Amino acid sequence: MKTHGLEALKAADPEFFAACVELVNAPRHSTLDAKTRELVALAVNSAVTHLHEPAVRRHIRAALDEGATREEILETFQLVAVLGIHAASTGFPLLCDLPPSPKTDTDPDREAIKAEFIQRRGYWDASWEDVLQRAPAFFAAYLNFSAIPWARNVLEPKVKELIYIAIDASATHMFVDGLKVHIQNATNHGATPDEIVTVLEIASTIGIQTLELGVPLLQEELDRRSG
Repeated sequence: MKTHGLEALKAADPEFFAACVELVNAPRHSTLDAKTRELVALAVNSAVTHLHEPAVRRHIRAALDEGATREEILETFQLVAVLGIHAASTGFPLLCDLPPSPKTDTDPDREAIKAEFIQRRGYWDASWEDVLQRAPAFFAAYLNFSAIPWARNVLEPKVKELIYIAIDASATHMFVDGLKVHIQNATNHGATPDEIVTVLEIASTIGIQTLELGVPLLQEELDRRSG
């Protein structure tokens, strides 16, 4: 009989499995509520840089068990979906030695877009400036894409920022510039150091998924060789 995921690890190495359980459970001793912890874990695992389906399903179920609504989980996905913009916010500044993009009469008003971003998102960071100047229409579209969850207010602003912290801190992304911005934003929205530490702890546990994926495959190959 085949075992899957972490059950395979439990069968193969009970001591190491127990150490994994202890690591995963450590953030439960935080002041951050259980539902938010599950939404943060869901965010890390559903980020485009990771997309670990077994954990996505696991944390959807756990979030629902902790009282999360369909709308809260959907908004978590919408927040995490902004991660792709870092191709632009990281890449556009590297074009600084190249000629500027030509401005046309059909370009949207850059200053108006910037003012709308500040009004709808509640902050501005210098990393956006190059994107705005070189691709104002694209940046305007991103603004609308990213601001919709902020207008609906299903999750409180602090939780939104904690989700951004989680996906920027993840080992599969490690976007330090964004992490700094969202730590400051989360603090401005009332997040405590303990809550931010908890988010970083949760994000740190995805390394266990090496075992969740690898150990069952190892056992399958060993079984195949033994006939």
